[in-house]
Amino acid sequence: MTLAVSRVIKASPRALYQAFLDPESVAKWRPPTGMTARIFAFDAREGGGYRMAFDYAVADQSVRGKTSEHSDGFEGRFAKLDPDRRIVEEIDFESDDPDFRGTMRLTTIFEPVAAGTKVTVLCENAPTGIKDSDHQVGIESSLANLAAFTE
Repeated sequence: MTLAVSRVIKASPRALYQAFLDPESVAKWRPPTGMTARIFAFDAREGGGYRMAFDYAVADQSVRGKTSEHSDGFEGRFAKLDPDRRIVEEIDFESDDPDFRGTMRLTTIFEPVAAGTKVTVLCENAPTGIKDSDHQVGIESSLANLAAFTE
């Protein structure tokens, strides 16, 4: 199944594309609300990749991280970089839980529209441990952060 989430952002495709490839920018906008990011490695080129963690800001006992009690660690690879048009990432979560194993593919498409840029995130092969509803809320939150960061 493919999950698709879109948002029109009042910024150019170039500005949005660049926000995905700068680690300081990624740390500011990518973590969903209630989380912060730590970036351990970042190589922004096709075939390059990154290693980072999203940490839960509040010690909410009802939410457990995939990697540790309050953290989701993951490694990503830039499978395809089509400047100002499309980014394809392959992501593996760091987890002992088999429900979070497997390589998830995120494709982000930047489409110029009259009001700015329509950003569409397609998520394929998400681990079974991630509920579609939670994933949609997380992607929507990240896109709202991206809009606030770039607009």
